[in-house]
Amino acid sequence: MKLLMNEVLQKVSNAKTKKEKIVLLQKFNTNALRSLLIINFDESVISMLPDGAVPYTPNEAPEGTEHTVLEKEYRLLYHFFKGGSKVSQGKREQMFVQLLEGLTAPEAETLILAKDKKIGKRYKITKATVTEAFPSIVWGNRS
Repeated sequence: MKLLMNEVLQKVSNAKTKKEKIVLLQKFNTNALRSLLIINFDESVISMLPDGAVPYTPNEAPEGTEHTVLEKEYRLLYHFFKGGSKVSQGKREQMFVQLLEGLTAPEAETLILAKDKKIGKRYKITKATVTEAFPSIVWGNRS
């Protein structure tokens, strides 16, 4: 079974050395994970959503039941950032709330952290570590 993004980030965060963190990032490398890390660490990715808490109802269904996962939903993320899609602000915010309400509460919270560029406040992961783990990521010029 694939891990949820918050579980991957927690494993990486718990690793003792930078080398261990890099090995774990590479082991769990997915488009969704890289997207989340780019959203968080790339200064040129500008959120089109309000900063801070999002008024949504966390999905209380047991994990593995009535949920979507970021692993599948990451393709929608471009709607929420500058240069992404041309939807109205109201529609954009409504789509984000729907996305969050479909995810498990911990994965939704992780996406909110990324939107606000705060993954590093919750998980011990740095841009330098991500850059070493994924040298193919080109930082900047995204919006």
